[in-house]
Amino acid sequence: MTRKHTQSRAETDAGKASDPAAQPERQFRIGAHEVDARPLSPGLYLVATPIGNLGDISIRALETLAGADIIACEDTRVSRVLLDRFGITTRPYAYHEHNAERVGPKLMAALDAGKSVALISDAGTPLISDPGYRLSQTAIEAGVPVIPIPGASAPMAALVASGLPSDAFLFAGFLPSKDKARRDRLGEFKTVAATLMFFESPNRLAACLKSAADVLGTDRPAAVCRELTKAFEEVRRGPLGELAAQYEDENVRGEIVLVIGPGSTPLPSETDVDALLAKLAAELPAGKAATEAARLTGFPRKDLYQRLLDMKDLAAKGEA
Repeated sequence: MTRKHTQSRAETDAGKASDPAAQPERQFRIGAHEVDARPLSPGLYLVATPIGNLGDISIRALETLAGADIIACEDTRVSRVLLDRFGITTRPYAYHEHNAERVGPKLMAALDAGKSVALISDAGTPLISDPGYRLSQTAIEAGVPVIPIPGASAPMAALVASGLPSDAFLFAGFLPSKDKARRDRLGEFKTVAATLMFFESPNRLAACLKSAADVLGTDRPAAVCRELTKAFEEVRRGPLGELAAQYEDENVRGEIVLVIGPGSTPLPSETDVDALLAKLAAELPAGKAATEAARLTGFPRKDLYQRLLDMKDLAAKGEA
């Protein structure tokens, strides 16, 4: 059966899922033990699934998948492997970026009818770089409960494995595939005082590392996290320049998260701060100008607010 026919059948079946008699037993299996799962309250459940090692599934995730009226997923073949492993017989229905406009309304109709829908991605946490956010957004606007079932996440796993600062971080999905667009995008993050995380494909990793080293600096600390939680898991850490050289001629496979540490940007001079405060104060009230200046410079808001008052006082005396 072709994928097109599979999608069409899934769309039809999703519309029929309101028939309780058509639902399988609500059970899951751990080893040789069968566990009953209670039906869920109506709502959209965003269920995190393993990013590689199926042992990372949570008990709550299994209870949710077994208890849901409908399971919506990116690829039924991928999700069936997980469901079969834990004895969940509920049939998954495809919901992805190519059929979201057709299947989304069917899932919303089921939610409006008081059904429970569990949404999963091929791996990791739904809505992180996948189209599930559209369904979630529509459900929220319609007043449908949206319940997160937390678990595995590739960016979080990569962050903690990288050894880089985790007090502030920014995940930005995939970088553009074209070199100029990629460099322009990286330039937007050059002064961000946070650890950066990106998804990257293996065939573009070398080019991405070279662009990052050129734009962000060869000494910027980074980590290439590949095949996390899987048999060939690998984390390479080092300056961007060294990593770019290592991967230049290497044949890379697997799923990759690139983690780049925050740069050490020089603090602005007093003159620069005064100029920024003057510009902001011309457009915003003093308090908001100080808040925005604190965000841009990293200096304490209290000090910047006082500096702004002093500047206004000096200007008033000059006019007098």
